[in-house]
Amino acid sequence: MTITLWGRRNSANVQKALWALEELGLAYEHHRVGGSFGGTRTPEYLAMNPNGLVPTLQDGDLTLFESDAILRYLARTYGQGTLWPDDPAEAAVADQWTTWATSTLFPKFFPLFYAQIFTPKAEQDVSGLGGAAVALAGVTAILDAALEGRDYLVGDRFTFGDIAPAIFARRALMLPYGAPPTAPNVVRWLEGLRKRPAFARFVDHPIGTCREEWLEIEKEVG
Repeated sequence: MTITLWGRRNSANVQKALWALEELGLAYEHHRVGGSFGGTRTPEYLAMNPNGLVPTLQDGDLTLFESDAILRYLARTYGQGTLWPDDPAEAAVADQWTTWATSTLFPKFFPLFYAQIFTPKAEQDVSGLGGAAVALAGVTAILDAALEGRDYLVGDRFTFGDIAPAIFARRALMLPYGAPPTAPNVVRWLEGLRKRPAFARFVDHPIGTCREEWLEIEKEVG
């Protein structure tokens, strides 16, 4: 059976699925939808994903939306003992960091991201972003502390628990304004992950400094 993924490659949530698929060596079809590619409001797409968002994954008779559910499904179904740890405690910790990335890191990161990357250059006003930058630095410090003396967030090897935090943390550190002032362990961790072919292929792309640059990058990476 063929796995099919819908979504654009510069979406952080789509990158979770693409990274996992590549790490697992799975064959899949990828359809570029969302953002400037459109296609998420058609009746056919909404029948699969009534939210009209990306990503959406089909694997045989199963259709899934929500990026973290897709990431967990791929890791648990196809990566037992690799992306999904055999040890239940380690799997729980990987699950913890996946949830944390969405529930804690993303809400602090997104206001800064939207105000800069999703906003046309002429309309940007960073004068009121100081509080948001402090809040982002605070949650990034949590991740930095967790990585003290460690190469990965769970055990002694890469798991699905590294994927979502790495995608969001990398973008947070790349923001043209409001990036956490110090996160040496996060920087070291991301440098190590950069050596993984799937990270280099799907995650390690520029984000730009404004909406115009973001859309140009979207066209390039697909």
